[in-house]
Amino acid sequence: MTKFLIQRVVSLLLTMAFVSVVVFALSEIAPGNIAINTLGNNITPEQEASFNKQNGLDQPPATRYLRWVLGSDWQAAQRIGRPVVRVVEADRQRYSWWRQEPDGGLTQHYSPDGAQIVERRRQPDGTVTETLLGDEVWRPDPDDPGRLIFWGVNPSGRAAMWVKGQQAVEWTPELASWTSALGAPEQYIPLQLGLLRGDPGVSFLTRRPVTETFLPRLRNTALLAGLAFAVVMPLALLLGVIAGLNEGRWLDRALSLGGLVTTATPEFVSGTLLVLIFSQWLGLLPGAVVVANENALFEQPQMLILPVLTLTLAELGYVLRITRASMVEVMRTNYIRTAVLKGLPRWRIVLRHALRNALMAPITVIMLHVNWLVGGIVIVESVFGFPGLGSYILDAALFKDVFVIEAATMALIVVAVGTQLLADVAYTFLNPRIRFA
Repeated sequence: MTKFLIQRVVSLLLTMAFVSVVVFALSEIAPGNIAINTLGNNITPEQEASFNKQNGLDQPPATRYLRWVLGSDWQAAQRIGRPVVRVVEADRQRYSWWRQEPDGGLTQHYSPDGAQIVERRRQPDGTVTETLLGDEVWRPDPDDPGRLIFWGVNPSGRAAMWVKGQQAVEWTPELASWTSALGAPEQYIPLQLGLLRGDPGVSFLTRRPVTETFLPRLRNTALLAGLAFAVVMPLALLLGVIAGLNEGRWLDRALSLGGLVTTATPEFVSGTLLVLIFSQWLGLLPGAVVVANENALFEQPQMLILPVLTLTLAELGYVLRITRASMVEVMRTNYIRTAVLKGLPRWRIVLRHALRNALMAPITVIMLHVNWLVGGIVIVESVFGFPGLGSYILDAALFKDVFVIEAATMALIVVAVGTQLLADVAYTFLNPRIRFA
């Protein structure tokens, strides 16, 4: 059994590695211009080129993939000759990148004119002081000894290489306009720790680290999906077993028909109907999810009742009918007939012999639907205004916010492969022969 599970884990890790390449490739070749989506249709070619250069969008795909997965701080440290560190600010809502000096101090740099370097040094209390550095900080370029360069970390969180005397222009978008400045770096390395270290990048839509907005959405969806799963799956399995044990009777027909109706009804229809009944007519439950703070869902759990009920109706019928069909098939097998002829009690036949084999197919379906519950509930989220992962991914896809798309997709892949691993473990308990396969 241990060997079997190790093989499955290795297989799933290889699957995730392959899928990460596919996800990155698809997000890169998808139609859309990130610069135009982020900055608007009125940007000039110079502004677009500056934006792409600052964010590494003009670099080869292989370079960007490695930066996304493994990070770029190690590459920047090699170029700068000093470690680069990420500092979480006091409000814990953002972070900044700094170059670590031999004395342990943290510095950033910028050039006001392309001929001088200004050093920003972070003080222990979080304040910053500025100092104009002398010409001794410039070093010959290893690739072109005829020019002088300086590597540092700029205030925007990018490793940058300035060339002395170069009058390049850097365009920076502000709230309602653009600002330009001379002395722009010639090369940029956008700094991030990489996906494997929990830093998938900075969102182009919100201009904040992806983890700041992604993790709260993931938590909200996990809460909603977990509650729906805890309600619908045991209920669907129980009703499916009851229907299968009463094949052809009125109870079987009623449950099967009810399951078919709930499965065929779109989520936006059932959700709207539930809002109309329980919120508008009866006034018992809130018809929308209003998240005023990060703990709102825990402070007002009644807001989750209608979304969970909508998901329950959408999933109940499908799992019920699969369980019912599996139970009917098992009850017709020869070993069940033999158990009946031996005179074993019906409850013992069902619990000890039929149920374990009948659950094989439903477990596969249930584990596949966990991924749908986490990432595919965008309709339910839209109906109730729920700030979850589905609507988050939809907005990112429409905007082509690649770092958000890639991070969210990989999270869904982790859920998918994780649930399949759980299904494999469950199979080994339901069918002992799998343990030695």
